[in-house]
Amino acid sequence: MNCDFSESIRRTAEELADINRSIPRAAVDRPGMKRQVVELIGLLRSALYPEIFSPEGCSGNTLSDCIGAHLQGAARLLRELVRDVLPPERADETDGLVCAYVDGLAAVAGLLKTDIRAAYEGDPAAVSEKEIMLAYPTFEAVSIYRLAHRLYELKVPLLPRMMTEHAHQLTGIDIHPGASIGPWFFIDHGTGVVIGETCTIGEHVKLYQGVTLGARSFQLDENGNPVKGIKRHPDIGNRVVIYAGATILGGGTVIGDDCVIGGNVWLTSSVPAGSFVTYGGGNTQVRTRG
Repeated sequence: MNCDFSESIRRTAEELADINRSIPRAAVDRPGMKRQVVELIGLLRSALYPEIFSPEGCSGNTLSDCIGAHLQGAARLLRELVRDVLPPERADETDGLVCAYVDGLAAVAGLLKTDIRAAYEGDPAAVSEKEIMLAYPTFEAVSIYRLAHRLYELKVPLLPRMMTEHAHQLTGIDIHPGASIGPWFFIDHGTGVVIGETCTIGEHVKLYQGVTLGARSFQLDENGNPVKGIKRHPDIGNRVVIYAGATILGGGTVIGDDCVIGGNVWLTSSVPAGSFVTYGGGNTQVRTRG
């Protein structure tokens, strides 16, 4: 079949242009934003761990100078991105938000130090903390989540979600930047883990692959749209272990401290502290750990 390529290209270009004109301008005012967000993640993690993530290491520079150079690049890029995603009424907050973010990076590194240690202590196959940082998907996903969560706390739109979705693409671990996760957090294996926006997780919590901490059915407004800004995801206490394939749903669901949730368990109601929850014979069983 004969085809006029020039005419086909012209016609399709016009059709695609019409589609793009209908997209809100804020979504396209910064071409290449996805690439720049990935660049920002690289600069931030190079500042936190230059010997792991810095392309050139720190040879020839003092450690503080090396870190400072990465921070300078990250702050410059973050300032540009924040300026472009903030609504006009918040434009004068840009510099203050970037300074607040940079000031909080040492605290992020402190949390990640506990996460690295939790992974080392929680996996007998781990031979070193450096191996965890270089090879484990939990560190890839959780380190990006913690960097994104700080931006979320500062109410910076769009960028935190882009960061964690990049981690999701890399690892198969889906952590919303709004989730609140305590120190000493470890995801073993990791593929298929989902942690929702309003989920809270305490200290010393360990998840295995395929765990979902999600929402039940959504509340709808009078127009049939999901209601935003409400508590939808469960609360997980301290020293909880949740095994592979478990699903825990609902904003009113609380898993108490020191619980063990077995594989493939489905929960939509709270469980008291110290419980051992298993699934078998078509039933979910809850008993006190003895």
